[in-house]
Amino acid sequence: MNLETIDVIIIAIYALALLGIALFVSREPAGHAKNTEDYFLAGRALPWWAIGASLIASNISAEQIIGQSGQGYAVGIAIAAYEWQAAIVLIVVAKYFLPIFLKRKIYTMPQFLNQRYGEGVKSLMSVFWVALYTAVNLTTVLWLGGLAVTSLTGWSVMSAMAALAAFAALYSLYGGLKAVALTDIIQVVILILGGLAITWIALDALPADGALGGLGLLFQEMPGHFEMILDESHPAYGDLPGIWTLLGGLWVLHFSYWGFNQYIIQRALGAENLGEAQKGLAFAAFLKVLVPFIVVIPGIAAIILAQQGLLDGAALAEKSDRTYGELMSFAPSGLRGLVFAALIAAVVSSLASMMNSISTIFTMDLYRSWKPDEAEKHYVMVGRIAAFLAMVIALFLARPFIGGFESGFQTVQEYTGFIAPGIVVVFLLGFFDKRMNAAGAFTALLGSLAVNVLLKFAMPDVPFIIRIWGVFVLSLIAAAVVSRFTAPPEEERTVKMGDIAFATSMLFNTLATLVIAILIGLYIWLW
Repeated sequence: MNLETIDVIIIAIYALALLGIALFVSREPAGHAKNTEDYFLAGRALPWWAIGASLIASNISAEQIIGQSGQGYAVGIAIAAYEWQAAIVLIVVAKYFLPIFLKRKIYTMPQFLNQRYGEGVKSLMSVFWVALYTAVNLTTVLWLGGLAVTSLTGWSVMSAMAALAAFAALYSLYGGLKAVALTDIIQVVILILGGLAITWIALDALPADGALGGLGLLFQEMPGHFEMILDESHPAYGDLPGIWTLLGGLWVLHFSYWGFNQYIIQRALGAENLGEAQKGLAFAAFLKVLVPFIVVIPGIAAIILAQQGLLDGAALAEKSDRTYGELMSFAPSGLRGLVFAALIAAVVSSLASMMNSISTIFTMDLYRSWKPDEAEKHYVMVGRIAAFLAMVIALFLARPFIGGFESGFQTVQEYTGFIAPGIVVVFLLGFFDKRMNAAGAFTALLGSLAVNVLLKFAMPDVPFIIRIWGVFVLSLIAAAVVSRFTAPPEEERTVKMGDIAFATSMLFNTLATLVIAILIGLYIWLW
């Protein structure tokens, strides 16, 4: 057991404060019961700062903190492409996609598909998303979070996962999206403080003059770990295939995740108005630029710390996902409690967000279609039950689904990539191609999955990022062709652009320009 009394006190204060605030912000006025808009979309009253903070807290889960720290150890700064390219995608989504979603006042991504293509496409994607969030996303966050907690406490992985799941359920099932989003503001602060603390401790422990000297030492001793574009000879080229990381399928993954992913975009759907939603996404994009400096850099520092015998090099060599857990153990008491609380914040925030999205899609897109005339409180109850059952299922699937893979982070990217090309095609053509119909949508969704699986086994040496890009292009062409050889959609199903305003505020434009300029500078520096 590596936690001392002061650490336990800090963690307890964090947990009690989080639960108290969640219950406080979730309360309703006397005589008012939560309806579906209150529970699933926070009453459409979220301000921009809550949206941006919640987006980042939901995204920076165990998958990012533990997975990317492990990849920092094994690969280096190149893994930051997942964060930095996402910042650009957030800007695009805010400017061009959110106006369409908010104009239609939708609750869920399947609801948009129903409006655009009909019940069949909506039901297919609803089932897929519920299955993906449960069997891939929840399991990954639980497993990686459990590994880190085990490193610090000595608990079994199953016990650690059960504790994380229970804590996430405790504060999210009652309050819904409002409790999740507003407590995420606290989570982000703790995440950043904890991440900065780990980064500073790791750099300061290197044989150099202070933390800044330690950073300089890393650049001097580990130049191969500070290259954004990997050479074909690099062992990690299969996961991050050089220039194709910048030009290929990673964009498809990002647009699928940040643009059409219920558990991410749900925060923007709960905004007070379009302007608030756009500012929230721009704020999140700015925070994404900072993430690698508090996640990936400590992983690189762990290489030298392991060489010095300060970390368990054998354990890290066996499984790089153990890196962040080892670094937490390295922190001094007191600060260790803060870092541990930051990890819990990352895990439970993501778990709570996924649970809320599962309950929203299951209730509003599947169950409500089956039983359309129930009372509002009945749907809220069904949503809570669906979220709880999804968590229980994920708890038992985590070890067999994720535990055997070398990198949980890369595993979840590849799993998600099997259907991401079809999702992006269906939404993009749904927005901008009036001829796109349900037949084209089914072609893209089912075809991209089938071709991806086929190529996975037929061409196993092709990096999955390149494979995803190829499948995306094929799906785009196939969907457009099939749509033109079948009956056109009804006029009312197409997206009317005439009354949608795509203009953005000066603040949004300034933030967007700043983010893009910083990213261009980073890529030039680390090319």
